[in-house]
Amino acid sequence: MQEEIIIREKYLDKLIPFKDKQLIKVLTGQRRVGKSYVLKQLMNYIQTVDIQANIIYINKEDLNFSSIKSAADLNKYVNQKTLIGRMNYVCIDEIQEIEQFENALRSLLLNPIYDIYVTGSNANLLSGELATYLSGRYIECEIHSLSYPEFLNFHRQENTQNSLMLFLKYGGMPYLKHLQLTDEQIFGYLKGIYSTIIYRDILMRQEIRSNVFLENLVVFLADNIGQLFSAKKISDYLKSQKTNIATSQIIHYLSHLCNAFLIQKVARYDIVGKRIFEIGDKFYFEDLGLRNAIYPFTVTDMGKIMENAVYHHLIYNGYDVKIGQMGANEIDFVAMRKGELRYLQVSYLLHSEVTIQREFGNLEKIKDNYPKMVVSMDDFSGDTYKGIQHINLKDFLSTEW
Repeated sequence: MQEEIIIREKYLDKLIPFKDKQLIKVLTGQRRVGKSYVLKQLMNYIQTVDIQANIIYINKEDLNFSSIKSAADLNKYVNQKTLIGRMNYVCIDEIQEIEQFENALRSLLLNPIYDIYVTGSNANLLSGELATYLSGRYIECEIHSLSYPEFLNFHRQENTQNSLMLFLKYGGMPYLKHLQLTDEQIFGYLKGIYSTIIYRDILMRQEIRSNVFLENLVVFLADNIGQLFSAKKISDYLKSQKTNIATSQIIHYLSHLCNAFLIQKVARYDIVGKRIFEIGDKFYFEDLGLRNAIYPFTVTDMGKIMENAVYHHLIYNGYDVKIGQMGANEIDFVAMRKGELRYLQVSYLLHSEVTIQREFGNLEKIKDNYPKMVVSMDDFSGDTYKGIQHINLKDFLSTEW
C-alpha cells in the first residue's frame, strides 16, 4: 500500500457513490489493465474517510491466499477477519479463481456489516450463477487500459505528435510506466501478458486443446481490425489456408477471446431501421500495445490502428458503440450514451477529394441532428465541412467527450 499510485479518478468517481451500499461492486477487465490498483485506490479512500474501517483483502494471485479455493474457504476466512461493531470492507482480487464464489458473496451480502468489492478477468463473472443469484444486487465497473491523457500522465509526457505515436504503438497498460519505452522492453512485457491471457484465461479455463488455431485466429483478427466478419467468413479464409475448422467452433473461440477482454465485439446498427444486425461484426483490441506485440506495427496499418484508438476512447468515456449502416453506406461508429448519439468516421489522411467526399458524404446522408465528426491524422482540425466537424486524432483522444 506504500507504492506510489496514480489516481484514476474516472473509476473512483463511479464507485465511491456506492460505498456502504448493499451492492457488490464488480471491477472487470483484461488482465493488467489496472483493476488491482483501482481496488487499492478504493481501499486508500476508505481508510481516509473512515479510520475505523476494517479492510479484509484477498489477492488470489498471491500464494499467501492459495488455501482459499472454495466458497466455504472464502466464507470462513472473512468470518475470521471480521470485526464486530465496525464496517468490514471485503476486497477480493481475481475472484474467479475461487470455485462457486457467488455462494459466499450471496451469504455475506445478507449482513449489512460487509461492503464488498471484487475484481475479475473474465466477462463470464457476470453471467450464469452470479447473475442468477445476485440479480439486481451488484454494479459493474469495467476497467480499461489507459486513455491517452492517462498515458501522458503516467509517462510524464507532453502532448506531442511523438507522444501520440508512442501511445498508438505501445498502448496503455499501466505497468509500462516502470519500463523504458523501447520495443525490446515493452513488447517483451506485453507478450508475457498475452501468453497469460491465452493459456491461463482461455486454454486452461475452457479446456481447449487447439492452441495453434486460437493463436492464428488472434493474429488474423490483429491483421484485420475494423473489417466486417462472420464466423463463416473466417472459416472460409482458414480453409483457403488449408485449415478446416467448423463455424460453430470459431464462434466459441471468438467468445472466449471476448470473455477474456482481449478483444471487443462490435455489432452493426441499422441507422434507419434502428435495429441490430445479427451478422457482420467487427472486432477491436482492448489494448493497442498487445495488438502490436501480436502483429508488427507498421505505418501501413495506421488507418486500422487509429480506428481502434477511437473505439477505445469512446468506450473509455462510457459510450455504447456500434457500427453504423445506411443501406450500402457504412458509418465507422455510432456512439450512444444517455439517449444521445454521436456519429464518427475515421480516416488516416484526407489527402484527396474522393476521400473527403467519402468520409463527409456518408455522414451528410444521416438526416438527424446529432453531432457528426471525422477524425483524421491531418495537422489542421477544428473546422467544419457542411456542419460536420473535423478533428485531429491527437485532439480527439485528448478530449473527454
